[in-house]
Amino acid sequence: MERVSVCARRLPDDDLAGAAALDQLPCASGRIWWTVSVPHWIVGTTFGGIDLKEHEIRNFNINFGPQHPAAHGVLRLILELDGEIMRRCDPHIGLLHRGTEKLMESRTYLQNLPYFDRLDYVAPMNQEHAWCLAIEKLTGTQVPRRAQLIRVLYCEIGRVLNHLLNVTTQAMDVGALTPPLWGFEEREKLMVFYERACGARLHAAYFRPGGVHQDLPPALLEDIDEWAVAFPKVLDDIDGLLTENRIFKQRNVDIGVVSEEEIQQWGFSGVMVRGSGLAWDLRRAQPYECYDEFDFKIPVGKNGDCFDRYLCRMEEMRQSTAIIRQAVKKLDEPGAKTDVMTRGKIGPPKRGEMKTSMEALIHHFKLYTEGFHVPAGEVYCPVEAPKGEFGVYLVADGSNRPYRAKIRAPSYPHLQAMDALSRGHMLADCSAIIGSLDIVFGEIDR
Repeated sequence: MERVSVCARRLPDDDLAGAAALDQLPCASGRIWWTVSVPHWIVGTTFGGIDLKEHEIRNFNINFGPQHPAAHGVLRLILELDGEIMRRCDPHIGLLHRGTEKLMESRTYLQNLPYFDRLDYVAPMNQEHAWCLAIEKLTGTQVPRRAQLIRVLYCEIGRVLNHLLNVTTQAMDVGALTPPLWGFEEREKLMVFYERACGARLHAAYFRPGGVHQDLPPALLEDIDEWAVAFPKVLDDIDGLLTENRIFKQRNVDIGVVSEEEIQQWGFSGVMVRGSGLAWDLRRAQPYECYDEFDFKIPVGKNGDCFDRYLCRMEEMRQSTAIIRQAVKKLDEPGAKTDVMTRGKIGPPKRGEMKTSMEALIHHFKLYTEGFHVPAGEVYCPVEAPKGEFGVYLVADGSNRPYRAKIRAPSYPHLQAMDALSRGHMLADCSAIIGSLDIVFGEIDR
């Protein structure tokens, strides 16, 4: 029997079934019945002496990344597709693995600090914070108040840096090109604040056990406050572009919904939790440094989808801006001009003392060659990083090197749930879900 030639298009399934019921064969008009040799999914239909048998359609797999621009790093996803519906999502990680946790066992505590800048390199000082807090807790070190305020100030600058990147690139992933241009202009200003404080725009190594490396230069606080006054207007502009945009809402509303039960099952934290309606923020639930002195609100979502997570990040930037202004005001108060480093076993002496005291010079030399010793013990110190709960589990054996340091990165459990979040969604939704997870591979692969 000759095969019917393929015409311009074929009938949709509903039309095929209806035509079979009416015993009609619309082929000459550019529509076609597939013969038995061509796969189809109409079951047990006979028509004009031709059996239209059921043939099993096999799903096909494609690679998403690791070169894909919407992967936000060296992420490889193996997607099983049924047409354009994702039936399975298998993340493959490890392409940026550097063995950070093992390397830390052969370095002194101070030498390990720059490794944390290379984890979440979007907001590096927030990672340094957790490492310093863990060491200070084991050594019983009290950080000067001015150093605590500077830490809070730069952690919130890091939060704005992170959320600006995430919100604007998530918008770009779904087709909006203007927000990244506006957002990166503001990020450039914040990078300059990083540079003026420590000399580096990205890998700062500014936080130190016992405080911060050096005090802020003159006029920097005034410039930061001036930026914080103008920044909400930029957020309003981005808000006007995206929040009520029909296409942006269609791409994000009811996509990647996270329930309260899934939050506990997967170990989510940060915006992934707050976007689903749970007001969990370590700065408020388990205050560290001097966060209990600041007045700020915790924005929460309602539906737990990509759109609610976007709204949470937008409001968190406004709250961080308010914290920045409060920190600047506290740093400008009379009597706030104190030392920014605990001087002792884990902190270096002042530069002036090294020119007059031999003991200070010896201490400085031993501190930066041998390093300081941390009493034996173990501690877990979490901080509310921009992406979620970033924690350091530190085991010390009394030497100048950590016996073991386990890093709890928030992006890891978020990416782990990619299969559960994307199953049943369209292929085009994959980029929107990854963007709303806010992952970075420096801390996932480590």
